[in-house]
Amino acid sequence: MARQLDEQIAGRFPVGQRLRVLDVGMGQGTQALRLARAGHQVTGLERDERMISVARAALAAEPEGIRARMRIVEGDGRDTGVHFLPGSFDVVLCHGVLMYVEEPDPLLAGLARMLAPGGLLSLLVRNADALALRPGLAGDWTAALAAFDTTAYTNRLGLDVRADRLADLTATLAGIGAPLHAWYGVRVFTDTAPDGTGPPADEETLRALLAAEERAGRTDPYRSVAALLHLCGVRG
Repeated sequence: MARQLDEQIAGRFPVGQRLRVLDVGMGQGTQALRLARAGHQVTGLERDERMISVARAALAAEPEGIRARMRIVEGDGRDTGVHFLPGSFDVVLCHGVLMYVEEPDPLLAGLARMLAPGGLLSLLVRNADALALRPGLAGDWTAALAAFDTTAYTNRLGLDVRADRLADLTATLAGIGAPLHAWYGVRVFTDTAPDGTGPPADEETLRALLAAEERAGRTDPYRSVAALLHLCGVRG
């Protein structure tokens, strides 16, 4: 996903431009820190106190220059208008958040308002069109059949959450003035790995795995059955 995001940023903004980035639901700050290290000015918005503590600890371990480029704001992604002025950011990330939001459209509209003209909105969502794949590959035929007709599922944390269909999000993005520019699949081959499975121990295998996932994530029909979808919209 990081490679996909970097590809979109490189294709939209001049090389070396310091971008204003908002990471909504930043979690432990993985992407926010990565972009701050790349020279961008990053704001992370998160409401979970535990995640904020982890992110602050990680930020504290960074060099002073990187610490100066990133700030952490405690708050809900649905209240971006409370914290920021419209058009304040060149890039807005919202990764792994929509599945926890029952009515995502107001949240998405708020995120689009945060973008400056030509700004990039990056979403990572659960793919509702592929919900039957994981139980089907595991041989759970009852669950696979049920998954065809729903956008609800239970995640690996045991939480009841929701997924999004590509066609629905495409229409939503067009309606909020940030039409879909590109989309990718994420976790095409690796989604069925057992919980707790780490990356391959040797670098060559890891490089091959990432290359295969990256290729599948941009290639039909593979990307359509990815566990996650990475959608990139552009503010008109």
